Amino acid sequence: MGRIITLKKPVAITTHSCVGGKKEGQGPLGEYFDIISEDNYFGQESWEKAETEMLKRSFYTILKKRDIKPQDIDVALGGDLCNQITSTAFCYRDIPVPFLGLYGACSAMAESMVIGACLINSGGVDNALCSASSHFATAERQFRTPLDYGGKRTPTAQWTVTGAAHALLEREGKGPFITRVMFGRIADLGIKDANNMGAAMAPAAATTLKEFFTLSGEKVENYDAIYTGDLGQVGTDLLKQLLMHENIELTNHKDCGLIIFDRESQQVQAGASGCGCSGCVLSSHILPQLEAGNLHRILFMATGALLSPTTTMQQESIPGIAHLVEIVAEKE
Repeated sequence: MGRIITLKKPVAITTHSCVGGKKEGQGPLGEYFDIISEDNYFGQESWEKAETEMLKRSFYTILKKRDIKPQDIDVALGGDLCNQITSTAFCYRDIPVPFLGLYGACSAMAESMVIGACLINSGGVDNALCSASSHFATAERQFRTPLDYGGKRTPTAQWTVTGAAHALLEREGKGPFITRVMFGRIADLGIKDANNMGAAMAPAAATTLKEFFTLSGEKVENYDAIYTGDLGQVGTDLLKQLLMHENIELTNHKDCGLIIFDRESQQVQAGASGCGCSGCVLSSHILPQLEAGNLHRILFMATGALLSPTTTMQQESIPGIAHLVEIVAEKE
C-alpha cells in the first residue's frame, strides 16, 4: 500500500454544499454558492459564532440536498483555524452526530476527505461528512491584528475566505469518485513571515506532488487539472519553481486561492486563503465541473500552514502540510 493509498473500491462524493460571505458572493464563483450572506455576522453576535453558523447552514443544506437526517451520518470530520477548532466543535455540539475534529490548518478539506475515504474503504463506516470553514475576521483577530486596528496589508498577504463547505462521501453513489489518497509530510524551508502563507506552504505542496508522481508513475498530463488549496500568487510561483528543479512542469495547475476572488477588483493582495477557500472552490466549482463531464480526472491538494500566534512571536518558522486526493468523474 505504501504512501499512496489506492482504495479497494472508489468512494463516491454524492453531495456537496458551501456557504459564503458578502465578499465571496461578489467573486467569480459567487453565483455557484448554495448560500451567500450579505451579513458577515450571519445574524450572530460575534465573528466566531458567525463561523459556527456558516457551518450549520452548510450542514443542513447538504442534508436537504441528499434528503437525509442527522442520524443518517455515520461520522462527521472537519476543522477550522480558530483555537482548538472551536467553530467546528461548537457546530457539532449542537448537532448529534459522531464527530472527529481535525487540525491541518488550510489543508482541512483534503485532510477530512483522505480520512473519510479511508474509513469507508476499511468498512468501518458507510458514509463520512467532510467539512472545512474559515472566517476573515476570526483569522485576522487570531493570527494578525484585529480589524479595527487598521493595519496595512503586505503584497504577499492573502485574504482569508469567509466560507464553510461540506462534502458527503458514501460507499455507493453516482460519483464523482475518490480513487486514491495520500497523506502529506511536513515541509519547512524556514519561512517566518505570517503574512506570507503562500511561501510557507509551497514546499509541502511540491513535496507531496513530487512523491505522488514518483511513487505512482503518473504524469502531469494524465490529469485535466491539478488543484492546490490556497497558495495564492506567491505560493503558486514558488511551487512551480520548486518542481522545475525536479523536472516537473505544472502545465495544468490551478490554485483555489486565485479562483475564488478577482485579485484586482477585490483587492485581496496575493489571493485567498483559509480552510474555507479550497472547500468552497471544491463545492462550487471543481465538483460541478466533474459532474458535468467538463473534467474527468483531477488531483485536489489542499495546503496548510501549521503555525500559531505563540510560535510566530517566538520567531519560529512556519511548517507546511499538503494532503492529496485523486478524483475521477466516472469509475475507471
